[in-house]
Amino acid sequence: MSRRLAEGDFTLSPEEWIENGRRVLDIEVEGLRAVRDALDDSFARALEIMAGCRGRVVVCGIGKSGLVGRKIAATLSSTGTAAYFLHPVEGAHGDMGMLRPEDVCLAISYSGETDELNAILPTLRSLGIQVVGITGVSDSTMASLCDVVLTARVPREACPFGLAPTASTTAALALGDALAVSMISIKAFDVGDFRRNHPGGALGQRLARRIGDLMHKDGLPVVHPDRSLEEALTILNHGGLGAVLVADEDVRLQGIVTDGDIRRLVCSGGLQLERPVGEVMIRNPLTGEEGESSARILDVMESRTITVLPIVDKEGHVRGLVHIHDLLGKGRFRFSG
Repeated sequence: MSRRLAEGDFTLSPEEWIENGRRVLDIEVEGLRAVRDALDDSFARALEIMAGCRGRVVVCGIGKSGLVGRKIAATLSSTGTAAYFLHPVEGAHGDMGMLRPEDVCLAISYSGETDELNAILPTLRSLGIQVVGITGVSDSTMASLCDVVLTARVPREACPFGLAPTASTTAALALGDALAVSMISIKAFDVGDFRRNHPGGALGQRLARRIGDLMHKDGLPVVHPDRSLEEALTILNHGGLGAVLVADEDVRLQGIVTDGDIRRLVCSGGLQLERPVGEVMIRNPLTGEEGESSARILDVMESRTITVLPIVDKEGHVRGLVHIHDLLGKGRFRFSG
């Protein structure tokens, strides 16, 4: 610890510290934009190599790049692409025995001149393993040893000395996320697959339950089709679920009105509060049943881009209403873009 900090020499005001934090984040964003703009056909080629992999994706890196690599390997594995991290030094001392010709290597080095990493790449290539590189220097030694190179060059580091990997590691991590998320679509990985890979996680446990255990049952926002739109809006507002169900005297579902439907009516000039809600409701809405898995219901809601879903029995009687947040918790997790 420096003497100045040890003596508590914090001469900047809180506002100045906040501004300093914003400066760092601005530099990180600047780096991400540079990497995004540099993305080219090499990215598609990297995905082709990874999609054609019949083994596992072996992620390699040293130092901060190694830490980034561990996270990328974990993200790939949890989203349907078998992967693991191999430390280059351990690889050079026997761990390359785990490698198979059907594997693919994802090598990470910003400078592209990491000796320990470059030392093992020729051996990987001799085994027939294709190498995808993430580097900030496209004409580096590592780049010359790769089948395809993804550019992670950033204008500058956030470190005031330009030395500590900051913006560059963020860029490499983001490229890894871009690969992993793209592979989700290529492999048709869905919510059910995610649940199977996360049996101990809160989201995985939630998605393993029946929809009947998670749906709203009491105090449902229900209105008769003959009631006015104004009354339906009052019920919708008090319900707090973003929708009101329209049902007959036997509580058979007739339709639904969501807050999105109301916004569209306002924009089109068709919002007449005295109109019967049955005239403006969405008829025959998509529904679910109590016995269905939460994972399947979430998959349906994601694919149809809806946030609420009525739950009915086989005769069409309203049994409940589920909001997408009931499935995901208060946070938001999406596979789709």
